[in-house]
Amino acid sequence: MSLARWDAVAILLVALICGSASALPPLRAVHGWSIDVLTALHWHVFGHRRGAATLPVVVIAIDEETHATPPFDHSPTSTWTPEIGRVLSAVLEGGAKVAGFDIVFANSIEQSEIPFGDDILGAKLRGFDRPFLRSLAAGAADGRVVLGEVLRAEGAFAPSPGQTIAVRRQQNIRPLNVVSDPDDVVRRVPLSFPAKEKPLPSMALELASRALKADPVFNEDGSVTLAGYRIPEAIKNTLTLNFDGGPSDAATYSLADLRACVERDDKAFFRREFADKVVIFGTLLDVEDRKITSKRLATGLERAAAPRCALPLPSAGSIKFPRSTIAGVYVHATAINNLIGRDALIELGRLPTTLIAIGFALLAALAARMLAPVAAALVYLGLTAVWTGVATLAFSRTLVLPLSEPFAAGLVALVMIIAWRLVVTDRGQRLLRKSFALYLAPQVIDQMLASNRLPALGGETRNVTVFFSDLEGFSSIAEQMTPTELVAFMNEYLSEMTDIIESQGGYVEKYIGDSIVAVFGAPVDDADHARHAAAAALLCRDRLDLLNRSSLAFHGLTVTHRMGLNSGEALVGNIGSRRRFNYSVMSDAVNVASRLEGANKYYGTTIIGSETTVAACGAAFTWRELDATRVKGRTAPVKIYELLAEAGRETREQRDAAMAYAQGLAHWRARGFDAAVTSFARAAAFDKPSALFLQRAKEFAKQPPQAGWEPVNALESK
Repeated sequence: MSLARWDAVAILLVALICGSASALPPLRAVHGWSIDVLTALHWHVFGHRRGAATLPVVVIAIDEETHATPPFDHSPTSTWTPEIGRVLSAVLEGGAKVAGFDIVFANSIEQSEIPFGDDILGAKLRGFDRPFLRSLAAGAADGRVVLGEVLRAEGAFAPSPGQTIAVRRQQNIRPLNVVSDPDDVVRRVPLSFPAKEKPLPSMALELASRALKADPVFNEDGSVTLAGYRIPEAIKNTLTLNFDGGPSDAATYSLADLRACVERDDKAFFRREFADKVVIFGTLLDVEDRKITSKRLATGLERAAAPRCALPLPSAGSIKFPRSTIAGVYVHATAINNLIGRDALIELGRLPTTLIAIGFALLAALAARMLAPVAAALVYLGLTAVWTGVATLAFSRTLVLPLSEPFAAGLVALVMIIAWRLVVTDRGQRLLRKSFALYLAPQVIDQMLASNRLPALGGETRNVTVFFSDLEGFSSIAEQMTPTELVAFMNEYLSEMTDIIESQGGYVEKYIGDSIVAVFGAPVDDADHARHAAAAALLCRDRLDLLNRSSLAFHGLTVTHRMGLNSGEALVGNIGSRRRFNYSVMSDAVNVASRLEGANKYYGTTIIGSETTVAACGAAFTWRELDATRVKGRTAPVKIYELLAEAGRETREQRDAAMAYAQGLAHWRARGFDAAVTSFARAAAFDKPSALFLQRAKEFAKQPPQAGWEPVNALESK
């Protein structure tokens, strides 16, 4: 099987394994993280779904204010029942649909057997709970009061016997139990509990059904339908809570303020605030009945912030910082809101979640195989960002798309395929790259690996710039060194020059002794190949000056070199025999560049470029025209130029010499040889081309050329 097929098999297996494993029961504990994150993201992006005042549920809170306000302060909560009964009656008279208690008064002070004087305390306070019991009985008579109990293995934690009788026993008592995930976070509430005849609805389901005046239907498949709404279930017989972010799970009233409102007999306030509402009595304290829920990343300041009736708002100093927990009463309030509003969360089953995780792992694995590790990691992060955005939008429609499973599967798949590449796939590429790096251009190796094919004979025509360089007086240099010293010298020189050429995008085609042949614009396309070649030539000139001063391999020798540049059409590609070939460049442009390198010897210059190279460079460099020459093998003359410096960086001496030379060359071509002598003489002392043309101008001034003379110099040899 080919390596590519093995890669495909590895990618598929990794995606299947990672995606499937992420949805296995042992890892389901991380699933709830998706709900928590999406709850927070939805809150920060979209804000409240509905205002607290528009929600069907309100909370009457026994809060810190209640504990600090007379007559509740300095008294145990078991003595508060008469006042709670008065508030309950006012709420029901105000038109509340139903009232439930998230507080369990398991004991009554009337049953206290603590000695008190010559009797027991309960006997002394007989009838103390009567107002509360009357309120309960009146509400229970028409099904508008439901007390809560907590089911336990050792028996229910239930209301006191008097309260139980007042509400007609189990007819109006419902369980308050909630469900915690393995990470102790409450994300769901039970819908019902087993009973002798039929399932017993939970507190939330009971209050919602009474508010809607529709009994819950327990279907044969275990699902529950309420008023035509089939409640979505990820886990059987549970409702997944759809919390809103911030503090407004329900409009919250302080018991202390409502008790004062009863004292004022403000019935209009109760009708205005509680008509057609589901009311829940519960605690809102710092230390009692706190729950960690899927809202833990999007909580707010908890306080009784609903409209006030009688008491002033508490001081700002009493408002606490947001915490990750919420009061347990808000769990039931949210469940009821979800049931009445039909917006409980819909979680995907295990199969869809697994398929999404496999798909995400497959994309991450493909990115890891096709891209460099850093790029693959960026693609993975991009995928997570996009999927998170999609999931947040879906969450606004109550659909929970998984985050933890696909993200975990994708991350593991990414790491595994990167490891696979290091151990298997890229091992061959690394060996190939290492083997060929000393012989082929990096770009050629990249093309070979990308195409998954070995190099083959063939070429194409491209516009390139050819670079030739040669050391001056190499024979005399070689005579002054031992073979070992000469090898060290050449390695130092060629390495430094090659690094510069490649840094500018050039490709060293070959070394011929001390000469370097390079091409710019191939094998990789480069629209600015002429400018890059000229920049490389200047850098090579400067680097050799530095090597002459500092390199130990040069043994104190002052070495010079010559460079020729020419741009034009050339054949580039793998050229040679069927058994052995090189990536080479061939054309007349190569021949001209070679001749221009040799012309430096004649003119006393370092870098000469053709007119095509100068035109392609634009205004990036300062050139001076040297001459018009006819190179060997060509009949048409070629204007040649000396490369002086980058534009604006030439020295004053270079500017003066170039100006004098340009004037002299103009006179020379116009047969004004005496004037040419004067111009060339101004720079001949420090400029070799000027000195050369000064001598030639003097000769023609003494003996002018014949008629038909062309100001063209023939370069017959290198």
